[in-house]
Amino acid sequence: MKLVALALVLLILFAAPATQASPATPQAARPNIILILTDDQDAKSILHMPQLRAYLADQGVTFTNFFVTTALCCPSRSSILRGQYVHSHQVYTNRPPRGGFERFRDLGRERSTVATWLQAAGYHTVLMGKYLNGYPQRDAPTYVPPGWEEWYSPARGGYRNFDYTLNENGRLVGYGSAPEDYLTDVLARKAADVIRRSVRDGKSFFIYLATYAPHAPATPAPRHARAFADLAAPRPPSFNEADVSDKPAWVQNRQPLTAAQIGAIDEGYRTRLRSLLAVDDLIATVVDTLRATGQLGRTYIFFTSDNGYHMGEHRLLPGKNTAFEEDIRVPMLVRGPGVPPGRAVEAFALNIDLAPTFAALAGVPIPSFVDGRSLTRWLGTAPPQGLWREAFVIEHYADHRPSARPTRQQRQVPGFVGLRTREYVYVEYETGERELYDLAADPYQLQNIVASVPRELIDRLSSRLATLRACRGQTCARMEDPPPR
Repeated sequence: MKLVALALVLLILFAAPATQASPATPQAARPNIILILTDDQDAKSILHMPQLRAYLADQGVTFTNFFVTTALCCPSRSSILRGQYVHSHQVYTNRPPRGGFERFRDLGRERSTVATWLQAAGYHTVLMGKYLNGYPQRDAPTYVPPGWEEWYSPARGGYRNFDYTLNENGRLVGYGSAPEDYLTDVLARKAADVIRRSVRDGKSFFIYLATYAPHAPATPAPRHARAFADLAAPRPPSFNEADVSDKPAWVQNRQPLTAAQIGAIDEGYRTRLRSLLAVDDLIATVVDTLRATGQLGRTYIFFTSDNGYHMGEHRLLPGKNTAFEEDIRVPMLVRGPGVPPGRAVEAFALNIDLAPTFAALAGVPIPSFVDGRSLTRWLGTAPPQGLWREAFVIEHYADHRPSARPTRQQRQVPGFVGLRTREYVYVEYETGERELYDLAADPYQLQNIVASVPRELIDRLSSRLATLRACRGQTCARMEDPPPR
């Protein structure tokens, strides 16, 4: 029955309207906060994570309309750390000069992140796993950014999950190919150790626990190597879309997927799910350790991903970077003090909301540069007060350097800005092309109706997009809220 219930929750993932929920229960002491962040995880895949369902979905809140504002790793992770849209923090891509770890550092963004805010408030702050793309620089492999009291991030080889080197608080430690060296499991053990030590020292803790799973090559733990042997990737109506003549040129140029490509998509899907089973075990380890140390009742656990992932929808080979729902919609589950069990929240929530939410839970001021807003009103039992967002911006910045070697997916997707509302996805490309999808009538985005709707609707959406893409700080909230009637 629990699987059926979660499946019904996931069906809501393609519905737009928001509902009401409630604020978090005030705490006498600062609560612990744990963020478990996966890499490239699509929203539907949580159906295959039974421990996530048991420990988080059944015991907390599932945000069924949680989105990233840019479906690319480094820009999204920068948004998570700072609570800003990409147009505000200006880390546009995964690589220099317009993106990556170096740009985040060189712009001074590390000087004020959720880590520095919570460290200043007395939290024991710990990062484990993936930081930002391009970290570390070759000449500074032991660099630890400001705000982190403990640091365990790969200086080499993290995506492989075996045969990597961790920067452990400024000391390089090599790991091999034995089963116990599997990175997700190593992070789980280190998280349990940090929890026990923090309790011993009497300090509230903030743990940013970022796995590389299920990012390619999505190497599974040996114990999961044969899981999901006969499972195929989902086949929504948009899979290998029959007619893409209404789409922009970068989609129209795609030929239908071949049988060999579909077979590779299915195998890649199975591999991704296998890698997530170790993340599922990590969740159980974290929750069990919190329970054993008496901290479960005063710890918020957040689970989400840096971006989604498409696998064959609209004829696209596996990847991200688009404005399609598969790429911008990600899982988001929360359990913690006062959070009601088994609830689905349909309000629009974004990756830029995580940092201000953590600040609010910790009782620390939210900096004025933050574009997002606290989600605490949705984490309790009393009806929330005030307006809430009905629209947000989607951004993608292409890398146009002549010397760059862009990935296949980056070559395919021109830069764009888009507007996501309850009813529509509206996109303007740097090529001059546009897309508009009526999500109520067409949740799988099969028919681009930009050429067939009244011009007045296009002008209204374009005007709102232009306003929102220029927002900064708390002006973003005012512009995202329902317009005055």
